[in-house]
Amino acid sequence: MQDYIQKRVLDICAYILETKATVRRAAHVFQVSKSTVHKDMTERLPSLNKHLAQEVKTILDENKAERHLRGGEATRKKYKEIV
Repeated sequence: MQDYIQKRVLDICAYILETKATVRRAAHVFQVSKSTVHKDMTERLPSLNKHLAQEVKTILDENKAERHLRGGEATRKKYKEIV
């Protein structure tokens, strides 16, 4: 793995652990695609640090379980502002 990719993986990992950010938020902050963040966290991070990978996986699983609630809240907020 190239050095700049390794640094990006560890930087994104640290960001997600600090802020409990979603894949979408991390992708926006680091200016990469959601697919890149997902691949970095699920495939590349475990080869660098298994312990950090498990911690990030826990946060990403939490976010995935809550995503239907977040989507509903965003829709409610959108239509509340229109009316």
